[in-house]
Amino acid sequence: MAAPLKMLKRLVLHLQNPIVSRCRTLMLSPRLCKDEEENETEEPTSQDDQRAKKEGVKIIDVDTSIRYLKSKAFTQGYGDKPVWFYYRRNFKGQRAPPTRRNCKIKGVIKTASPCPICRDEYLVLDKKNTKLLEQFICPHSGEILDTMKTGLCQHQHKTLTIEIMKAWDEGAIEVTLPFRTYDYEDYKK
Repeated sequence: MAAPLKMLKRLVLHLQNPIVSRCRTLMLSPRLCKDEEENETEEPTSQDDQRAKKEGVKIIDVDTSIRYLKSKAFTQGYGDKPVWFYYRRNFKGQRAPPTRRNCKIKGVIKTASPCPICRDEYLVLDKKNTKLLEQFICPHSGEILDTMKTGLCQHQHKTLTIEIMKAWDEGAIEVTLPFRTYDYEDYKK
């Protein structure tokens, strides 16, 4: 109980200061917090859970991502277009520079205008999530779309390529074979 009173005193002193008349980060709403006893009893089991609890990062599993792709919220946000369709990068000049290496640092977005996969935490690249992976494959040629078209960062594009290849190997996504042309004059007698 002493901590909230201490914070309240700091807030009052802060508001009385004439120099600081406007503060963009000032929040007057009460914060919801758990008791310290509850936090001590809950211990994360895996390293990912420990990292998520320490850094405040949500870890979404593949099944949740698949359910999100089928949900009403996804269709309202993206419609029937691919997730990268409405994405536009902010850059100087007329030509777009190559995409950045990574949008996230230690699981937290640290850049302006992150790529389509990094900005939506419910989009998880995995070989089981075929509906998402198919959005990054060209329907005509069957090739993986370039980063300049999709806007993915290099890290997510590498992960995407690996997961699409895994899905191709397991048969979850149909592989489009290239069309071969032959010179039949070589086979005639």
